[in-house]
Amino acid sequence: MIATAKDLGILFDWDGVIIDSSRQHEASWERLAEEEGALLPVDHFVRGFGKKNEVIIPGILRWTEDPGEIHRISLRKEALYRDIVVEQGVEALPGVHEFLLRLNAAGVRSCVGSSTHRENIDTIMEVLGFQNLFDDIVTAEDVTAGKPHPDVFLKAAGKISRDPQSCIVFEDAKAGIEAGRAGGMKVVGVATTHDRETLLPLVDRVVDRLDELEIDDLLNLFR
Repeated sequence: MIATAKDLGILFDWDGVIIDSSRQHEASWERLAEEEGALLPVDHFVRGFGKKNEVIIPGILRWTEDPGEIHRISLRKEALYRDIVVEQGVEALPGVHEFLLRLNAAGVRSCVGSSTHRENIDTIMEVLGFQNLFDDIVTAEDVTAGKPHPDVFLKAAGKISRDPQSCIVFEDAKAGIEAGRAGGMKVVGVATTHDRETLLPLVDRVVDRLDELEIDDLLNLFR
């Protein structure tokens, strides 16, 4: 039973919810393909959005099924991504900082649950000065099965000592929305990757920016 804000758990995807570095991620795949002398399917980025590299490389790109090669290519892709972030910079999405401060002031516990690698998130947390705004982080290295499996959000709920049914997932990607649903959580769709009309049938609420929501709006999802 959700009685007060302190009973809530808020679980955030990272890219497309806290920041938007889709341009940098797409550019890193392009640099990687050039380095590897490999081809990228035309729709690879849309199909792979929100999924782990370990799924994308063999299943979508079909570059290799060798575990060692997948691991090497995945690490190289993320290194290229960090290079591009340093070159181009990155900013939090509008309204994110205000919303995180609102949660903290109300004593709401929160955790990042992302398919992104931890070093990427740690780097950007430091750049943005967000290190103290989340209670914990779960990343690609912490789970075996990536989204749409619910593992990342279930582990994130555990990190902040919340029952999954007391949690709200904030997601922009369909794979992440499926993961939140599979974990028995409420889901708020953030209309960055997909438009509102696409998200509406899939989630409990849609927002364009996080600070549209007050604490009462979060509690009302359970009423």
